[in-house]
Amino acid sequence: MAALFHFVHLENKNKNQNTDQERDKGVRPAQVSVLYEQPCLQNQRQSGNLIHMERMRWVLLVFFFLLTTTALMCAQDGPEQGGNEVQVWVGGGHSVPGGTSHTEAFDAGIRYGRVITGPYWPGILRGRFEYAVDLVPVYLIFQPANIAYGWGFNPLVLKWNFERRGRFSPYFELSGGTLFSNHSIPSYTNTVNFTPSAALGTHILGEKYNWSVDVRYLHISNAGLGRYNPGLNTVQVRLGVGRFWKRK
Repeated sequence: MAALFHFVHLENKNKNQNTDQERDKGVRPAQVSVLYEQPCLQNQRQSGNLIHMERMRWVLLVFFFLLTTTALMCAQDGPEQGGNEVQVWVGGGHSVPGGTSHTEAFDAGIRYGRVITGPYWPGILRGRFEYAVDLVPVYLIFQPANIAYGWGFNPLVLKWNFERRGRFSPYFELSGGTLFSNHSIPSYTNTVNFTPSAALGTHILGEKYNWSVDVRYLHISNAGLGRYNPGLNTVQVRLGVGRFWKRK
């Protein structure tokens, strides 16, 4: 009986060891995949975002190269009372402190503006007031979790065109609009946001067309439409090409 009991005990021990080994074989791969699946997906997304950001940087560099190398021999008329402005522009920049970090924003749009007043104010403040609207069919927001695509419009663009200095026509601008996107901006917030901005730049007047370059502070937030509203602040460089004209 003792020998039989010892044999049964050894058999049960061997079965338990085999069961533990099988359990380990079945659990370890799953545990490994769970532990490493999330970082791998994040690395893939971040690699894809970096590729897209590099492409957009090259687009902006090429645009800036054209801006700086174009010969502008004769200057067209700048902003004048009753005059019109049309422009195509593209901009991009990186997030800054005060909101969501590790994010880049690129956008492109079309502008129509009308110069409302003649010259006002003395000295260096002297200039003309212009009201404009922007249609923004392209928004690309590169976030750690994904790339958000969107479109928007800026129905309120208040622009002060300072007196021109030769071929240069500097300006200051305040604007506000709305952004609609396929993913929440920032992540886990809302797909509808507002886009107030402020910019300081200059037109470079040519014989027929003009180039423009400005530095812009762009704020993106849902203004309480979503449960969370950390906001996104970016400093952008915007480049544009367009023209001023006045019907005679």
